[in-house]
Order: sequence, then C-alpha cells, then structure tokens
Amino acid sequence: MARRLFAGLRFVFALCVFEGAAGTETLVIGIAGRDVTLTCQNASQRALVVEWFQGDPDTAPVLFSSDGKLPEDARFSLVGNASLHITGLRPQDERNYTCKEVLNETDHLHRIQLLVASGPDRIDVHIQPTTVLPNGTFYAKRHGILNFTCTAISQPVPTIKWDFDPSGSPHELFTEVNGSQNSFILHQMSPRYQGNYTCSAKNPLSGFQETRTQELLVYYPPPSLPQCWVETSTESSRGVQLFCQWPGGYPHPSLYWRDKEDLSSKEINATSLADTIVATLNSSQLLHEKEFTCHGSHVLEQEAKASCTVQLVDPMIISDPVRNCFIGRAVTLTCLLIAGNPPARITWLRNISQPETEIRSTGRFHVSQVGNVSTLIIQNCSHSTDEGYYVCKAENSVGLREMYIHLTVTGFRAEMPSEISLEEKEAGPTT
Repeated sequence: MARRLFAGLRFVFALCVFEGAAGTETLVIGIAGRDVTLTCQNASQRALVVEWFQGDPDTAPVLFSSDGKLPEDARFSLVGNASLHITGLRPQDERNYTCKEVLNETDHLHRIQLLVASGPDRIDVHIQPTTVLPNGTFYAKRHGILNFTCTAISQPVPTIKWDFDPSGSPHELFTEVNGSQNSFILHQMSPRYQGNYTCSAKNPLSGFQETRTQELLVYYPPPSLPQCWVETSTESSRGVQLFCQWPGGYPHPSLYWRDKEDLSSKEINATSLADTIVATLNSSQLLHEKEFTCHGSHVLEQEAKASCTVQLVDPMIISDPVRNCFIGRAVTLTCLLIAGNPPARITWLRNISQPETEIRSTGRFHVSQVGNVSTLIIQNCSHSTDEGYYVCKAENSVGLREMYIHLTVTGFRAEMPSEISLEEKEAGPTT
C-alpha cells in the first residue's frame, strides 16, 4: 500500500469577523488517531482567563479553563495557557469549539470548526469470477463477464478511482466516483484487458491516499487439438524424434509423450519449449507399427484431455519392374513411396556394375524427387553401359525396402507392355 501525506495536518480555510462580541472563526482539519492543537487566535497577553467550550458559550458548559477547571477527558490539555491540545483524535471529536478570552471589560471569542479526517482504511478489491494463483495473481476466462468492485472506509467519504495499466500500453483511467464503493463491469474479456488494475481511495480532507494493485491475466485454451508428427533426427540418420504441438492457448499447455500400448509406462523423456514437446526414441523403440501418444491438458480444461497419436511404419514403395529404352534416347525410371513414418529417403543404385554406389545427378543421369515420387532419368541410352538392373531404395529409421527395376536397351522400336511407365498406368487410357 502506498500512502501519500499532504504537508501539514492543520488547515485554515476561512477567517471572518462576527457582529457583536469581537471574534474570529477558523476551520481546522485533524487526522484521527493523531494529535491536534486548536489555537486561540490572537490570544491577548492581558487576558485574565481563557475558557474553551464545545459549542456556543451561551449554551455549552465550560470544557477547559486556564483558571484551573479540568476537563473530564484526559486527552484534552491546555498549551501555553491558551490553546487546546487533543491527543488521539477521535471521529466524535469533530464539532465546533469556542475559545473565550475574559478581559477587564470585554470578552473576545474565537470559534473553531474541527473536522476529523480518518482513512481511507480497509481498501478491498474484488474481481469476480476469477481464480487466484499461488503468487496472488488473478486469472479469468476469455469472453467472460467480470465485475470489478473496490471499497474503502473513510471520513468523509473518499474519492475512489480505477486505473488500468496494460503491459506495453498507455495508462488508462476507467472510472472515478465520490463514495465508499466504485464498481464497473467488463464484458467479453479479451487478452487486451490483461494487466494491472489499481484502485485508489483518497480522503478529500487530509489528502491521504491508499492504493491496491491487482494483476489480472486472461486465460484461453488452444482452439484445436494437438498435432503430432515424426522426423528423422538431425543428429543421426537412425534416430527418430516425436514432435507434439498444441498452439494457440494461454498459458502454454502441459504435454507429455507415452507408449500407447503400455499405459503403465512412464512418460518418455522429452524436451518442452512453449507449446511444443520433442521426444527422442532409442533403437529399442523403433519397431514397425509401434504407436506413441502425446497427451495434453490446459489449466482451463483439466478434465477434457486432448491427445494425438503417431505410428512408426516401415517404408513401402512401388515401381514398374521392367523398363525399355531405345539406343540414344532417354528413359525415366519412377519409384513411388506409399508408406513410411518417418518419411523415408529414396536413393537409386546399380545392382550389377556398382551395387553400393548411389546414382547422383551428373552427366547423363538426373535424379529428382517431388513429394513421394522419385525419378531417375537416363539420357542417351547405351546397351553396353546402361542395360541391367537398377535398385530403388527407400530407408527410414524403422526399416528398409528395395525395388528392382530391369532396364532393357534396344536398337529398334517395339511395343511392349513393359514399356508403359508408372505415370502412364496411374493416368489411365487417353482419349
């Protein structure tokens, strides 16, 4: 709580002369619980007696007198034989006081109106409906309706205002009223109303001010289900990483990976970053058709669990087993990957002359891949160097699959069923 004190606890607001008996009037503000001294204005040194009254001398009994009359309340005392000192000021001390100087021939009256300012005390902030975090921060659900209420005890009634301080945005005054309570409602709460809400209560007499700041967060779950996928590890071609991502929520969800078939197993060791979790599998876990499930939960939907599952799959490919090329012409060998998770890498090999050497794009050979289709184009076919078996090889961390394609190089054009390419088979008959 921050408390701001205005310099001086005693204020003179008005001074006037009464008709009849000589006199003056003063307005004094005191603070409850503190001391105040009511000065008998321009008290004469020639005064025989100085008397104090709570009210008008014509109707009120003497409260205190310099000739020895003591008050019943020990909190009252006389200072300098003229001024009235009150310790431990109470709200009920607020009233009109009169100082009377008895001279030889005249009575001089000085009237003082004492106002007692107390508070603001017990400032309370309520924001509903909200949930309180362990650190005292409130959070509310997005699109909800929130009631903001601030109350404070003060004499006289305080001025209460609400201020909003969003992160990275200018300060904004929401509402200000004179009273013991200030309330307002926000509809359709959105993340832009996330920030610090400050209620300030100020005593209009004393200038004392109390404030209370409450941080409010706006939570919302991800709009869709988690997404899972498998990738080959960048550190090792034989390693596999499981990725699980559940974006779009605040705060970030809780995610973990587990073997789907073994529900009693522990969570797979993984690394989390924001709304993504990545698990690295060891070699013993890399089995065909083995499934892993990513489980997710959000603080707003603890009971509604979300999940996604991935399955490891050996590669599977299809291709024309026989292809024909005319001498000096070009031929295209095609290999289609129809299964494999993580996605398999496709390479081309020669089975006879260079069984373990990968064919790369160079000279008369051109290798390319678009999506799941890999092609090997051989230019200027030669019977002696190009005829024979070629291997389409698909490999991922789970398994390996090879397809043999026999290429025949001929010197005359012949219509053979084997000359129909995979692309032509998939396209069907032309019209």
